[in-house]
Amino acid sequence: MSGTFLLFLGGVVGLFGYAYATTTIPSVNPSTQAQSNTYYWSDGSVMTTQGSTNRQNIDLAQVPKLVQWDFLAAENATFYTDPGVDTQGMLRAVYHMASGGEVQSGSTITQQFVKNTYLTQDQSVTRKLREIMISLKIGGQLSKQQILQGYLNSCYYGRDAYGIEAAARTYYHEHASQLTVSQGAFIAATVNEPSLLMHADTDPQAKAQATGRWKYVLDRMAKINKITAAQEQQYLTAGFPTPKAYTPSAGMDGQTGYLVQTAEKYVEAHTSLTDQQLGHGGYQIYTTFNKKKVNALSASVAAMESKHLDPKQRSADKDVQVGAASIDPSTGAVVALYGGAGWNKGHWTNNADATGVPVGSTFKPFDLAAGLDHGAVLSPGQPASPITPDSKFNGDDGITIKNQQGQQMPDPGDPSGLLHQRNDVPTKWGYITLRKAMEQSVNTPYVQLGEYVGYDNVEGEAIKAGLLRKSLQYDTPGFYIGTSTPSAIRMADAYATFDDSGVQHEPYSVTKVVADGHQLPGFEAPKGTTAMPSSTADTVTDVLQGVVKSGTGTNAQALGRPVAGKTGTTDDYKSAWFIGYTPQLTTAISMFKEDPKNSGLQSMKGVGGFSKVFGADMPTEVWTGYMTAALQGQPVQQFPPAPTLGQGANEFGIPTATPSPTASTPSATPSKSGAPGSSTGPCRHHKKNCVSPSPTDSSGATTGGTGGLTGGAGNGGLLGGATGGTNGGTNGGTNGGTTGGTTGGTTSGTTAGTSSNPTGPGRHP
Repeated sequence: MSGTFLLFLGGVVGLFGYAYATTTIPSVNPSTQAQSNTYYWSDGSVMTTQGSTNRQNIDLAQVPKLVQWDFLAAENATFYTDPGVDTQGMLRAVYHMASGGEVQSGSTITQQFVKNTYLTQDQSVTRKLREIMISLKIGGQLSKQQILQGYLNSCYYGRDAYGIEAAARTYYHEHASQLTVSQGAFIAATVNEPSLLMHADTDPQAKAQATGRWKYVLDRMAKINKITAAQEQQYLTAGFPTPKAYTPSAGMDGQTGYLVQTAEKYVEAHTSLTDQQLGHGGYQIYTTFNKKKVNALSASVAAMESKHLDPKQRSADKDVQVGAASIDPSTGAVVALYGGAGWNKGHWTNNADATGVPVGSTFKPFDLAAGLDHGAVLSPGQPASPITPDSKFNGDDGITIKNQQGQQMPDPGDPSGLLHQRNDVPTKWGYITLRKAMEQSVNTPYVQLGEYVGYDNVEGEAIKAGLLRKSLQYDTPGFYIGTSTPSAIRMADAYATFDDSGVQHEPYSVTKVVADGHQLPGFEAPKGTTAMPSSTADTVTDVLQGVVKSGTGTNAQALGRPVAGKTGTTDDYKSAWFIGYTPQLTTAISMFKEDPKNSGLQSMKGVGGFSKVFGADMPTEVWTGYMTAALQGQPVQQFPPAPTLGQGANEFGIPTATPSPTASTPSATPSKSGAPGSSTGPCRHHKKNCVSPSPTDSSGATTGGTGGLTGGAGNGGLLGGATGGTNGGTNGGTNGGTTGGTTGGTTSGTTAGTSSNPTGPGRHP
């Protein structure tokens, strides 16, 4: 019998030795490495997780030491001293379960790590033997710390949470690094029965079992001297740490898809990460999006649509779309956007970030700013004359437009061969101030002003304010009244430059990206740069306040705060905008109509029962509803006072007595050009019929002008340019200003306009 026993024992030892020698550590199971990306609102709460597996792997150092011991106390207190397999533990577990005691795992931490990482969850004897052999052998390749880290990252904790970071987020809305000993004790308890304990917040049976297991973990922590008896009693007295309510991931429904898309594009533009790398998961992306404001913007759009749009009863209401963006003018942070009906509704293009919708008369403030900074060549061959909001230009309908050389602009489509610029109504305005023309959105003064200021100066002003060069239309008269197609985000950002007294902040949507426990560089808030003198920006703001007080934007008075803004409408009413701001917030609303199956904007005549759709109507209604909610509880603030300017020049030809309008003031005026929705007049400096390009990465420089009342980046100005450097002066440049200057610059300044990211459908600027 002894010989037989020894022979048997020797055979077992031999088989064990053979099995150990022939066991190889397999490749990691790919499914155990799958991670998701987690996106956070501006307050740090989870917006959504993207990916098939809700997991974000973290370093062991990010898990508090005592929380690590919560797991070790519950599962494997001898982890740091055992060889990876605990035979006594397995036998003890069998005994406890058979006798009705606490449920215990018969496997060590190492064995559970091996099972989760290298094997399947199959309960066969063969799988168990492989688990034991690999566990004994894995210590030669990995340290105990690496094994524990892999275990914590690979366990399933319930609530669709894989890994301790996801578990901390779903149960306590905290990072793993923020867990307390008491919270860690509960999360450690979920590993054994995740499907039941995940409901500990709502199910009495689950809570009772979770409480018992939680007490067991704390008791074990005290017995192995990781906490004192007094500390254990403190945790017990404080009570069971009930987890937060379970809210499954919202996925990409509603606005979430657009928010995630915008943030992803920003991340890719500021790192070397590709779509494929992001798709592998494991990134924690913190955004600037304010949940309250995003919901308020979406609710305001929904309220407008419910009030005005009925596609089932009115065919004109079909395919109407809205895009919107809201920006903190002091930082450039995109706090809210509205991209469309939602990915779940099949609308994939982000209307807030897409180009293709002409901005209409909302472009006129850039004409005015350029006139203030550079002046206008009112007489051929003469220096630029200073311009102020009180400068008068001919506002009549159908007038011909002249360039800086005094030549009338041609229009091959007109019987006369000359461009006769149209307004929306045939009002006989006569010569009116640029302030009045802005308030009533009269086109002709601003087309003529633009030609006299010069395309390069106006384009440069718009780029410095924040627009991308390649979203701007080529050199045509229609350019000055909004044939360009920047995104709502970029238009909000450019108006934010006026709002922040001339300081431009690049729009940004991501504040921090964390991968594998390390924060990636490149996500500091962009620094503001001076785009124009504060006197220019504050003057434009003063004029835009007049638009709301007594012009086409009076509907925005419903906000009950100081507001500056501009309405915009384009040819045949194919788009309507309202862009407005308070000192705290700048928001752009666009509205247009496009059949998803056929590209190209359609007329919005009849939409909502309106014979003509102006920016003053439904877009302003959305803006007011949103801003009311977004600014609730914030103090009412005033804009800076408008600076005192010198005497501005008037367009030549002004009569001694200015005639009064002979027709009523229009409620809003569309940006009319010679040909609907296209450039008017010849394409100077450009070829191939002036087709407006698709916006892409852009950079370049424009040469500063020579005049200007307040001065700009060019030569001089009556007050000198704050950004002119050597080209400005306190008394004006040698070529500009009313009186000239002795201390001004001597050469034209060059202003660079740069953009790091492309815009277009689904692209973040």
